[in-house]
Amino acid sequence: MKKRKTIIRFLIKFFVTYFLLVGIYSIYLKQTQQKGDVFSCSPITKTVAKHAQQFGEFFGYPVHVEQHESELSMKFFVGDAYIARVVEGCNAISVIILFLTFIIAFSGSIKATIIYAIVGTFFLYIVNVARVFILSMLMYKFPEYQDILHNLLFPAIIYGAVFLLWIIWVKRFSYLKKPKNE
Repeated sequence: MKKRKTIIRFLIKFFVTYFLLVGIYSIYLKQTQQKGDVFSCSPITKTVAKHAQQFGEFFGYPVHVEQHESELSMKFFVGDAYIARVVEGCNAISVIILFLTFIIAFSGSIKATIIYAIVGTFFLYIVNVARVFILSMLMYKFPEYQDILHNLLFPAIIYGAVFLLWIIWVKRFSYLKKPKNE
């Protein structure tokens, strides 16, 4: 009976948190994106693209980004070559929502949950910015592997980072961690 209550509590916390965060994010997107005569993607997508640009500039690459004139994306350039689009899905917010939902559903103490949520979100953001830059550079150098890079390798990086954070959370901070004497 206790296992069933634990599973039900997890599912309720998971779905309530998930739908709440997705709802907030959807409202944010409606408020911040513009389509029509002028296109402007959300500020977080612009920020991720600009941070990916700064990441590349730090390592000496001639990269820049600009708002796409006819869609909700940022163009990523290497030199004068338009290499990639940074769209809303590239900003990792949906992945961060999934990460936060899981750690809240498998909660630990309030303090540990808040600190881990902040540190984990920051970590995922940094991994994602590096991922956007590295993907763009690899697509520039190896355009023939674009599908493999974009569809397999780079989702594996961000989801692998989330999975690693989840494992650490459950083993070290969640109330479901095993007692030390087991």
